[in-house]
Amino acid sequence: MSSWIDDCRRYTGWVRAGAVLATAALVLAGFADAQQQAAAPATPEATRVRPPRVVKPGVKTPGVQRPLSELHPQVVFPVAGSPDWSVMTKDAVWITSARANQVVQLLPATGKPGLMVDIPRPCSGLAYGWGSVWVPSCGSHKLLRLDESTGKVTAEIPADPANSEGGIAVGAGSVWLVAKPSTLLRIDPEKNAVVASLELPSESENPAFGDGYIWVSSFGHGQLLKVDPKSNRVVDSIAVGPQPRFLTVGAGAVWTLNQGDGTISRVDMKTDKLVATIVCGIPGTGGDITFGAGSVWATLYDFPLTQVDAKTNLPVKQWAGKGGDGLRFGFGSLWLSNGGQQNVWRISPEQK
Repeated sequence: MSSWIDDCRRYTGWVRAGAVLATAALVLAGFADAQQQAAAPATPEATRVRPPRVVKPGVKTPGVQRPLSELHPQVVFPVAGSPDWSVMTKDAVWITSARANQVVQLLPATGKPGLMVDIPRPCSGLAYGWGSVWVPSCGSHKLLRLDESTGKVTAEIPADPANSEGGIAVGAGSVWLVAKPSTLLRIDPEKNAVVASLELPSESENPAFGDGYIWVSSFGHGQLLKVDPKSNRVVDSIAVGPQPRFLTVGAGAVWTLNQGDGTISRVDMKTDKLVATIVCGIPGTGGDITFGAGSVWATLYDFPLTQVDAKTNLPVKQWAGKGGDGLRFGFGSLWLSNGGQQNVWRISPEQK
């Protein structure tokens, strides 16, 4: 009997040992499989694909492009944060700085900064009218009205800018701003209130005023929209270059800076026809465009300034280098905001 019990005990030990070995084998197999999975290349679905880098070729015409060192500012104003949008008042230039949560007054007469006003993430342009600077705020989701003499906020109007790269305009006795999602708001400066609204096609966010109409670039549709302020309706749409963003008015035309391919489109305001497409080689996000001294001027990172002759529709000068992003013409000068360099240049349009 004892022999049979011993045999049973030996058999039970063998079974247990076999189970332990089997378990160990499974654990080792699982570990090896995990190592193989970790070492295996990621599947296409798991790989994060970065968007292609936008190539900015600039103008290729010989003699047009030159280094930024050949562009000579009259005055350099230091502006902390990220100087960008600007607007001219009767005696000053106002600049937004979203990173510093401020708008800053620059004084052309003295070459020095003036007032500094705290604004939560100023964005989507600046406008001037009725003794006030109008500041869209992406931080407060409002349109703020500042007294140009004191910088004090005199009104806050609920209006959430549609895009930080949107815009604001003054004309036909009103202030015009595109709010989310793509709603053109008409603000009465006497009431400090929205008195009309118009739903626009998606990604139509930048208004300008010219020849009695509001013109809005439609980034998502490659169009320029014409709005009649008498009826508050879109009365025409004109195909322009791909992804038009910023725009300016001058020489009887609306000019759009097209981020899709870096061209500038010229639309005649009388005929509503596209009359020129100007190759400037400055595609990509950011940038700005303005009109002054008989020329159209554009800016973009790495190409701070491009000059287009409004008579010939040809780019005649382009400066390449680090700088650029915001641009306006006023007081006989160009005002170039260099966001990365934290300064604003006052530049004579008469550059060699």
